[in-house]
Parts: sequence; structure tokens; C-alpha cells
Amino acid sequence: MSVSAQTITDDEADIRLDRWFRRHFPAATQGMIQKLCRTGQIRVDGKRAEAATRLSPGQSVRIPPLPASPPPPAESKPLDPATIRELEGMVIYMDDHLIALNKPPGLPVQGGPGIVRHLDGMMESFRQGAGDKPRLVHRLDMDTSGVLILARSPGTAAKLAAAFRSRHVEKTYWAVVAGRPSPQEGRIDIPLVKFGGLRGGERVAVAEAGEEGSTRATTEFRTLDAAGRKLAWLELSPLTGRTHQLRVHCVAILAPIVGDRMYGGEASHVEGLPDRLHLHARRLVFPHPAGGTVELEAELPAHMRETFRLMGFHAPAPAPPWHSTPGTRAH
Repeated sequence: MSVSAQTITDDEADIRLDRWFRRHFPAATQGMIQKLCRTGQIRVDGKRAEAATRLSPGQSVRIPPLPASPPPPAESKPLDPATIRELEGMVIYMDDHLIALNKPPGLPVQGGPGIVRHLDGMMESFRQGAGDKPRLVHRLDMDTSGVLILARSPGTAAKLAAAFRSRHVEKTYWAVVAGRPSPQEGRIDIPLVKFGGLRGGERVAVAEAGEEGSTRATTEFRTLDAAGRKLAWLELSPLTGRTHQLRVHCVAILAPIVGDRMYGGEASHVEGLPDRLHLHARRLVFPHPAGGTVELEAELPAHMRETFRLMGFHAPAPAPPWHSTPGTRAH
């Protein structure tokens, strides 16, 4: 293969150079791309570039000789009609750029050891003709329900991922906790540290002062309702995006999320209530990649609706999806 060049399209704006390369040249490994960048064989507009360089429309990428691409993967098995109906029932918003789902509890977003059925493996159902398969922009734990965003193209994925990284996304969760926080609202600013492995599952814990590997984690909380001192309905707003942040922070204020056996242990079990995690990604507000702002809300899962009914908590119905564009305000 001889040296060639390709021009970055509008839909590929803000994508990383290494990810762009892997998309167009599957045989190029990450190590190979980094080496080609270090030696100046991959260039952007004739200049040396790092693998993490963000690309802009119209830029020219120099393609050096590369090994032959591997044979295309075998076609994936078509989804059965029941799974397609299930996916369609999750959709709360869709346009040419993104898809928003109300993910049910118990459905993993990605595969892993022992996980066969997961959301990422179902995305072929949303492919548009010969277009790209939608891709995950962020994550929710397997047992957490609520708003989950998928990008319909690499360019959209890059823009949305940048919004999440730069904290331009407003996230609101609802949780039912065992206990009643005192005070009833405030800010939790407690650093966390990861431990565990792939087979044992990744977990986090409250970090000791100065502990190596710890990261700052901040959550704002507000009590929306309570049933005596036994239960409370909390609104949680994570200002950082650490693994299991909300679950560990609730334990830290002595109010473990109902059904969270991993972190809350027996204290998270409440007799007479569904023994499932009571954590729901209720609302997301974020910049739309084509301009304006999107606001989305998701209905509670069945087990949390049942708990709300038993406890007398009255949750408003989700607001309709809303996308504002400059100069307009329309659903």
C-alpha cells in the first residue's frame, strides 16, 4: 500500500486521531498508531500529530503504508422481533444525531465475563441503512435504570463525550434510601478509590486522606420526601462522574440505597419492599451536537413505582423530551 491521504468529514469533527484511524483501518493497532505518530509517518495537514489529537472537518490525514485489513467479521445474528420491540419501547427521544433510551434495571450496557445479553450487542437494530451502529456515550450500572444516550455517528459521539468530560451535562438521579439524611440536603465531597479486578468486579471505597489513586468525588443531594425515619426519597446530582459514586456517597451519609447489597449490605434491605437497587437516572440536560440544548426525563422502573406507591411518594410524570435550538423553543 502506498502513501495516501484522507480528508476529515463534518461528521468526524472532534474525533481523536487514533480512533479515526482504527475506524478506517481496523488492522492498525493502538501501539502501531502511536509509533507511526511518534515517527512522523502519520501527519495532519502535513504536520506531526499525537494519537490523541482532535480532528476538524477539512483536515487532511496522511496515511502511511499499513498491513492488510483483517477479513470482515461474520455477520451478527439478526435480533428477534421480541428484542426489537423491547428496544423500541425503551426509546424516549430520537433524531438524526442521537438516541435516548430509558434503560431498564438488570440490563448491562456492555458485555463482559459471563454476560451474553447486553445493550451494546442490540444496537444493530438502530443502524440506519449502511450507516454506523449507534455507540454508547456514557454508562449506567447494570442495575441502575434511566436515561442513557447513544450517538448515531463517530462525530456525534466525540461531541457528546466531550460534553460529559467537560461537565456540561446536568445529571439528576432519584434514589430511595434506607434512613433519613441529616441534614436533609447538602453536598457530599468525599474522595473515592477503586479496588478489585475484572473477575471480582470493580468496586470503590471511601479513600483515606492522601491515599494513592484516590479521586475527588462530589455529589449534591436533596430530600424530596420521607416516610418517617425509615425511608427517604432523594434527588442526587453528581458533579463528578466516578464509578459507583452515588452508591458509596449514600452509604457515607448513613443512608444506603435500598437494594444495594454490594455497598449497603443488610442495611439496604427493607422488609416489604422490592429487593432491587432503587437508583434511577431521572433527568439529563446536555448540549445537542447540532446546537441548542436537550432535556430528557425517564419514567421510574416498575419496582420503584411499587415502592413509591407503598410509601406514598408522589412522583410527577416525566416531562416530554425538549430540544431547544437558537432562537426557538420547541419539543
